[in-house]
Amino acid sequence: MQAKKLRSIIVDDSAVQRMAVSKLISNHPNLELIIQYKDGFEAQKKVNSNDIDLIFLDVEMPIIDGFEFIESMENPPQVILITGKPEYALKAFDYDVTDYLLKPITKDRFNDAITKAMARAGENSDVKTEDEDHIFVNSSLKKVKVVINEIKWIEGLGDYVKVVTEDANILVLSTMKAFIKKLPEDRFLRIHKSYIVNLNKVQQFSSALVEVGGQQIPLSRHKKDELEEALTSSQN
Repeated sequence: MQAKKLRSIIVDDSAVQRMAVSKLISNHPNLELIIQYKDGFEAQKKVNSNDIDLIFLDVEMPIIDGFEFIESMENPPQVILITGKPEYALKAFDYDVTDYLLKPITKDRFNDAITKAMARAGENSDVKTEDEDHIFVNSSLKKVKVVINEIKWIEGLGDYVKVVTEDANILVLSTMKAFIKKLPEDRFLRIHKSYIVNLNKVQQFSSALVEVGGQQIPLSRHKKDELEEALTSSQN
């Protein structure tokens, strides 16, 4: 069976660099180049509407740099960052990029990065498993397995979310909107702009508060009826 081709785009303000990466993509049997963008602002307006597997992304660009571009995407595909400055490497892996290529890019190093991307595409480790018993999240530069039944609630903290489990608090770079998509819809509910709760962990609630694991969490007024309905459904 022929290996899947990763649908790829290039976002780089340098025409020379775009040409070099484009040639490497064209010569690789597992890549398909869809489109190129000359800056993050242009790509930002269009890339979410495309079915993209991989982005070759320059770090240093005008208007929107590479890191800001990743942050602007709710569900970013795999990213291979490209830069001439090695000091960005540590920050790059805070964003869970697949790899980090230094200019000038050699063919061997490029192929190594694509091998990682292909392996990762096959694993789908961030996608819910069929029985949805656990997920993997990116925290402190590593993949952390989180058992779904152990999650009590998720709290939004700006660019991060805090996953509160029976044994730990796990800080994850994610929006609330993106994170709730990883969870089973029938077992989790966003009850407030900053809180998602595990319905199985709810002990009691009032018009303004929900008690989970002995802790009180704010409940938005317009979410009370939805919570009551969800709790009733989860018990049936």
